[in-house]
Amino acid sequence: MPLRICFAASEIAPLAKTGGLADVASALPRYLHRAGHDVRLFMPLYSSIGTASLNLQPVDAVQNGELRLGPHTYWFSLSKGELPGTQMPVYLVHCPQVFDRASLYTNGPDEHLRFLVLQRAILDSCQRLGFAPQIMHCNDWHTALLPVLLKSLYAWDRLFEPTRTVMSIHNIGYQGDFPSSTIYDVGGNLYSLLAPETGAGHFNWMREGVRHADRVTTVSPTYAQEICTPEGAHGLLDALRARTDGVVGILNGVDYGEWNPATDRYLKHHFDPQDLSGKQRTKDALLDWFNLPRHADRPLLGIVSRMTSQKGFDLLFDVLPEFLISRNLSLAVLGSGEPRYEDFFALLQQRFPERVSFTRGYNDEVAHLIEAASDMFLMPSMYEPCGLNQMYSLKYGTVPIVRRTGGLADSVQMWDGATRQGTGIVFNNFDVQGIRWALHTALDLFQDQDAWLQMMLNGMAQDFSWDAQGQKYEALYEETLRLR
Repeated sequence: MPLRICFAASEIAPLAKTGGLADVASALPRYLHRAGHDVRLFMPLYSSIGTASLNLQPVDAVQNGELRLGPHTYWFSLSKGELPGTQMPVYLVHCPQVFDRASLYTNGPDEHLRFLVLQRAILDSCQRLGFAPQIMHCNDWHTALLPVLLKSLYAWDRLFEPTRTVMSIHNIGYQGDFPSSTIYDVGGNLYSLLAPETGAGHFNWMREGVRHADRVTTVSPTYAQEICTPEGAHGLLDALRARTDGVVGILNGVDYGEWNPATDRYLKHHFDPQDLSGKQRTKDALLDWFNLPRHADRPLLGIVSRMTSQKGFDLLFDVLPEFLISRNLSLAVLGSGEPRYEDFFALLQQRFPERVSFTRGYNDEVAHLIEAASDMFLMPSMYEPCGLNQMYSLKYGTVPIVRRTGGLADSVQMWDGATRQGTGIVFNNFDVQGIRWALHTALDLFQDQDAWLQMMLNGMAQDFSWDAQGQKYEALYEETLRLR
């Protein structure tokens, strides 16, 4: 049965992206839309978004909307467009007072107000459009107060009587923790609803989302288990364990319309499991572009990542120089983040100019080319809620080297030479010994080209499409609607 779904997110690819949330907030609604559901997708109209290709049209029913947040007054309007390359409608909340910033997220004193505007504007827009969602799907802390708002400030409106809420945690390390004085800006009679911890001076949006959503999900089965432990809960253990229905882990899907070596728009030389010759030609072209010499027996190790401590880069400070000296290896890196990691890779390129290429920042074309051209792909994460690059790598015949955590554990299986099963190299402990073992294992195995080819083909045969994962969300929505 078709459902009415309001899907709220702070970023949606390709309009605005800092991480995996944007990919999910694009791909899952598109799957639901194709499946026949009435999906209304909402996000901010950031000043950084190029609107020329979106065919934006003002929504007449939602113009000059007024929002009073404590002593603050904001005006917003709503525009409707389509995600590029799709017929998926998206609603953009236009409020330059809060969304005209140099970056999607800030450390400013009004950060809570920015995403209060988003959430209040979403609910006000539903009212003005007469849209009564059956499912309100919230994503991460930026939209985590929607369940609370529906129980307080909007509880009077029978429009939302059928609405059930689903809260998805994409990364529990980012929670939207603000001073308790900001509660006044939310409006409504909230105090009876809030967690006792709020009185200690902190107003944690993700905690309230976990406490008040009808169902809570996260982006892989293993991560669902990890965040319900003292080490993985990041301070939210009591709230998570208080849920008798638990946290549902659904592994993110991959958009194979975007990430497929047989059709990838960025590749001049396409390939598939039946004809892998295009992968070698892509590798040769990338090495030429990066001014790295070609050697038939030298594997290319790829990294595409945000550069934060979560991603495990601290393990590489001593290990990578050691391997570049002692083993036959080239390295292509794309990413940006903390200066110490950017500086490390920049210095590595200076020290090993014929072995290392570092591209600072993010470039979609370079990301696709590194995935396609590399022989192996490194993700030594401290924790990884889901991760998508390892699933991209599998599709491109690029062997992932990962730590056994979160979605990496759920999507990559350790190679077994006896059975010739497995899709990558998996190490357990987050330490230098673990990453050193994994790299040596991968480089040694690369010398056995029959085994390496089989591992590549095993990976390319995996199916992490949204056609499979999206059905799990549909089942969860139906189950959620039966709760009350």
